[in-house]
Amino acid sequence: MGSIFTILVSTIFVNNYVFAKFLGICPFLGVSSKMDTATGMGVAVTFVTTLASIVTFIIQKYVLDVFGLGYLQTIVFILVIASLVQFVEMAIKKMSPTLYNALGVYLPLITTNCIVLGVAILNIQEGYTLIETIASSIGASLGFFLALVLMAGLREKMELADIPEALVGFPITLIATGLMSIAFSGFAGLV
Repeated sequence: MGSIFTILVSTIFVNNYVFAKFLGICPFLGVSSKMDTATGMGVAVTFVTTLASIVTFIIQKYVLDVFGLGYLQTIVFILVIASLVQFVEMAIKKMSPTLYNALGVYLPLITTNCIVLGVAILNIQEGYTLIETIASSIGASLGFFLALVLMAGLREKMELADIPEALVGFPITLIATGLMSIAFSGFAGLV
C-alpha cells in the first residue's frame, strides 16, 4: 500500500509530467486559457490515460511479450490510444456538445498527447504490476489535470492584470509555466 501511495504522490507532485518531464506541453498551453475547457480536457485525458495504460499493460504482458513482438510496442500502443480517443470524442459530443465545441481541435490531439503514450511506455519500462500501473496512470493524469487547472486559473487572472505589451499572451504564459515548474521542484524530497 505504501508503494501505491508513493507512486501517486510521485507522479502528481514530484515527477509531474508537465512540470518535471515536460510532456503534454501542447495541450497544456492550448487548452489552459479557460477553466471550463481545462477541466474538460483534464477529465478526458485522465480517462484516456488510465484506460490506455490498463489495455496496453494487458496487451504487452499477454500478447507482445508472449509472442516476442515487443518491437511493435509503439505502433500497437498508438492504435489503442487512437481508438480510445475516438470513443471519448464520440461520448463527449453526445453528452456535452458545448464542451465538445470548446475543446475543438485539442480533443483529437489527445491521440498525439505524449503524456498518454509516455505513461503507457514508462509503466512497462518501470516493471509495474497492473495495480501499480493503474496508480501511476491515475497519478500522472491527476498531475496533468492539476497543472492544467492551475494554469487556467492563473491565465484567467492574467487577463485582468496590467502586463507589458511585449509579454501578453504566450510569453507570459511560458514565464508562468517556468515559475510553476520551479515551484514544483520543491516537492523533490517528498518521496
